[in-house]
Order: sequence, then C-alpha cells, then structure tokens
Amino acid sequence: MSTRAEAASVDDPLGRGVRRRRNAGVVGILGVLLLVSALIGVAVGPVWIPPHEVLDVVWSRLRGVGVDEVAPTPEIIVWDVRLPRVLLGVAVGAGLAVCGAALQAMVRNLLADPYLLGINSGASSGAAATILFGVGLGLGEHALAGSAFLGALAASLLVFVLSRTAGRITSVRLLLAGVAVGYALSALTSFLIFASGSAEGARSVMFWLLGSLALARWGGPLAALVVVVAVTVAVLSLWGRRLDALAIGDETALVLGVSPTRFRTQLLVVVSLCIGFVVAASGSIGFVGLVVPHLARRLVGAAHAWSVPTAALLGAIFLLWADLLSRMLLQPRELPIGIVTALVGAPFLLYLIRRQHPAG
Repeated sequence: MSTRAEAASVDDPLGRGVRRRRNAGVVGILGVLLLVSALIGVAVGPVWIPPHEVLDVVWSRLRGVGVDEVAPTPEIIVWDVRLPRVLLGVAVGAGLAVCGAALQAMVRNLLADPYLLGINSGASSGAAATILFGVGLGLGEHALAGSAFLGALAASLLVFVLSRTAGRITSVRLLLAGVAVGYALSALTSFLIFASGSAEGARSVMFWLLGSLALARWGGPLAALVVVVAVTVAVLSLWGRRLDALAIGDETALVLGVSPTRFRTQLLVVVSLCIGFVVAASGSIGFVGLVVPHLARRLVGAAHAWSVPTAALLGAIFLLWADLLSRMLLQPRELPIGIVTALVGAPFLLYLIRRQHPAG
C-alpha cells in the first residue's frame, strides 16, 4: 500500500487526478439530481401524476405513439404543459448561472451578475417596449425574443463604450458603467409602463419583470433558447483557463497570453446573447446568477473548466424547485418566480457572506 501511495504521489504530486475524479463525481451526482428534479417538476402540480405515468407518456411520445393509445388527460398535462415548462426552467437556470459565473470573473467581483452590468435591464426594456407598444421590429412571432436580445446587446455596447478608455477596458470601469446603465434602463422601463397608459399592460409587464415560466410552449423560441444556452455553457467551459487568468488579474492574463480587453469584449457578446434569450423567455429572474456560482465554487473549486458546468447544473436544479414552489404555494394562483428566488437567494447570500467573514 505504501508503495502504491508513493507512486501516486510521484505521478500526481498536486493531487490533480484526485480532484478531477472528485469533481467528475460531483457533476455526475448533480446530473442525477437534475433528472430527479425534472421528473418531480413534471409530476407535481394541481393534478398529481405518478412518476411512472410521466415516464410512460414521455416514452410513448418519443416513440411516436399518439393520444389515442395513451390516456389523453395525463398526456396533455405532461407533454403540452409541464414538460415544456420544466425544459424552459432548466435552460433559464443554467443560462443565468453560467452568465453570472462569467461576469464575476470578468469584473473580478463575486457580487457581479447580469443585473449588475445592466444587461438584464436592457433586455427588460426591449421586451417591455414590445409588450406595451407592439414594437416588433418586423420579427413576427419572435418579436419579444428579438427585442429583448437587441435591448441586452444595446446595453452591453453602451457599457462597453462607457468603460473603454485609451483602448482598454478595466474591471472597475466596467462595473461602474454597468451599474449606471442598469439604473438608467430600469428608469426607462418604468417610464414605458407609465407612458403606455394601459393598466392591464402595466400589470402584464410587472408580472413578466418578476419572472415566470408559465408561457412555456413547444416551438421555435424554446428550441432556440435551449440551443443558445447549451452553446453558451460549452463555450464558457472551453474558455475555462482564460476565465481563470482574467479572474486573477489583467497583468496575469497578459502574461498568460490572454488579451483582457479582447476577451472581455467576447464575453460581453456571448453573455448578452444568452441573457437576451433568457429574459425574453422568462422575464427577469434575480439571484440565480449571483448565488449559484458561489455554490459551484464551493463544490468543485474556482477553476472555471469545472465551476461553469457545475453552475449550469445547480442553476437548473435551483430554478426547477423555485418554479415548483411558485406553482404550489398559493394555489390556484401562481407567484412570480422572481419572488421565490429572492426569498431563497437573499438569506443564502447573507449566509455565505457570514461564513466567509465570521468576524464581520
């Protein structure tokens, strides 16, 4: 046994192999938990559907069996109502979490998230303009998603311009510009609600701004969101070493061959694309991009090659359970999911701060 231990210590003096296997185990466990959470999310609701019936319906539809050959009511509830909602929750939770992790590395601030850099506010302003005034930009059924994306992109470009000085973008200027743009766009959204003069439209926008997965349906927008989030998770995972270098500091990134300005620009584009699609599909949902990256780093360490996919899984699980609570707490009414994530996320964030700074 001692000979084997000595050989292992020579082959792997820093224990990297052990950490890699441990992190792989954590990701595998989270994958199983995600599948279980998705199954529970489909089964639980005003009408309880046993998990085995859920699996039967899904398997039947995947085999191409129609309504005539399975019980029609469970199939409609499972396939047409709850399964798209669960899939949307997975995509939204994963997208918000990985974008939060990327932004925290970008500005080297563990309190950064899509809200802090104004990206979420830009997407909200674009979507509110479409809901209240029918600004479709010729995009047809994709008007809401397109407006939210364009709003997020415009906010990102504005932050980029304001934070760029002498050809460089620093994390401090990026953070300050994001806060300023976020406040300005939040005021713009409030003005649009006031100027519309429609009480019903204002209520719709306010409910949408607090987040909801109730509009989930099979179709192009959901498929596009899933593809965008999957690509974002894959790209940010592949950029793990570059994110690590940027999180340490600009000087270290330059030494390692990473241009901080160019890389921050690339990150802004990727994050804006993802957040634009997420906000268009679900509204503004807070705290996921702020809290979940902290949990991921506690589980697998700070290396982004592991923390990004871990954050994606944790974000999906967290949002599925938040959505389940939003559906069940005040039946038959439904709470906006943003209220649930805030109620859960704010105390947990305070707990994390307390654990990190017990003397404070």
